[in-house]
Amino acid sequence: MNRFGQFQPSQPAISADPAIERSFVTRVYTWMALALAVTGLVASATASNEAFMTQLFGTPGIMLVLVLVQLGLVIGLSAAVNRMSANVATGLFIIYAAVTGLTLSTIFLVFTLESIGTVFFVTAGTFALVSAYGYVTKTDLTRVGNLAFMALIGIILASLVNLLLRSNTLYWILTYVGVAVFVGLIAYDTQRLKQMAYGVSGDGQLQTKAAVIGALRLYLDFINLFLMLLRILGVARRR
Repeated sequence: MNRFGQFQPSQPAISADPAIERSFVTRVYTWMALALAVTGLVASATASNEAFMTQLFGTPGIMLVLVLVQLGLVIGLSAAVNRMSANVATGLFIIYAAVTGLTLSTIFLVFTLESIGTVFFVTAGTFALVSAYGYVTKTDLTRVGNLAFMALIGIILASLVNLLLRSNTLYWILTYVGVAVFVGLIAYDTQRLKQMAYGVSGDGQLQTKAAVIGALRLYLDFINLFLMLLRILGVARRR
């Protein structure tokens, strides 16, 4: 495994087997789609319950706790997946998707439902095209992935600094750079799936855990790209 719990192939594949690749990638996309569905259902159900929203976000510290739970789940799943059963890893992934749905429900308070739907479909289309490129390209995207990851660290640090600076210019710079970063990560993470497929071939438990980790990474890429595009394309609700 390498960063964020990504599985490394146990040995280089001597000859590519499209069937192995397709089977594993299909499992990854299935888990990712399920997680997105859970997130969407939880977010919309939460947003439609005004009393629950008031209690959830009107209580000091609740949002901070939810964010910390999200971080804990991602770190725990990524770092300790080898010591978990496939069922536990899967369960934690679904729980993470549900908790993310709770925190994402706030977007319904800020943006119109129509613009959220539009941005979701724009994100889905962008993801599909970039992921397809990452899957079929023969170009090694390792350098792209490494650069995107370093840029992501820079975005996180700059965003923390901007909490104090409150610079609107820096906010928009980070937003547009963030779109480029997550587009690069989608292509890179998709390409890595093919290598992961050979590393876990023949081991059912390992295949499931690797598929969950692969789905988690693509899920994070999708959600973050969605949020960046929502900043740009979202239409604010009238107050």
